[in-house]
Amino acid sequence: MRLRTLTLAAASGVALLAAGVLPANATGTTTAPTSAQEGSVSAADLLAKVKSCSQISNGKYKTDDETSATIPVCGKNGAVFWKADMDVDCDGQRTTNCNEDRDPWYQDDTAFHQSDGKPLKAETLPYVVVPSSSSIWNYSGAGIKGGGVVAVVYNNKVEYAVVGDTGPTKIIGEASYATAKALGIDPDPETGGTDSGVTYILFKNSKVSPIESHSAAVTLGDQLAKQFLANN
Repeated sequence: MRLRTLTLAAASGVALLAAGVLPANATGTTTAPTSAQEGSVSAADLLAKVKSCSQISNGKYKTDDETSATIPVCGKNGAVFWKADMDVDCDGQRTTNCNEDRDPWYQDDTAFHQSDGKPLKAETLPYVVVPSSSSIWNYSGAGIKGGGVVAVVYNNKVEYAVVGDTGPTKIIGEASYATAKALGIDPDPETGGTDSGVTYILFKNSKVSPIESHSAAVTLGDQLAKQFLANN
């Protein structure tokens, strides 16, 4: 397991108009999920649809600085996916477990922001980090947006998250403290994470509004997961 590379927290402009926008039907406050399975679609059903890979990236990614590039980004109807490790991202607003003292690579910003303009809260909001756009792959060109819905599958559990931050251009496999914790993965930003076994399914042209509403992500994610099963 590598020590997490610094994520690139430069905010990027995100189109506000997107298919699959789910208006907030809950409060904007974020409560950390306590467990997963979330939604009605099983991990087994999702994994059955991503057994084979139609590679859409121009190359492959590393999971760690010292590993070789072996992870492709794959395409399916309505989604892209990859299978990798999970490094723990603790960037964004300072909280009890996400701060300079707990995370040697801590940054106080995320690429995408809450509806009030503040950075996201890694400790309480499940989010996924996507590689910054490069010659290997451009996430925005594939219909992936900040606030887009991600089904994260691990150990027969499904956790719905949002696209919340961008990372190194050559490394893939990272998610927030809250995502790791909900999936039963050690969320410690310095020593936690898992070396393998995580599947990330990102639904194209989706957007949770507000991005910080986890309940909205679960509701929209469950709808999109059902569509994904029907269309693949």
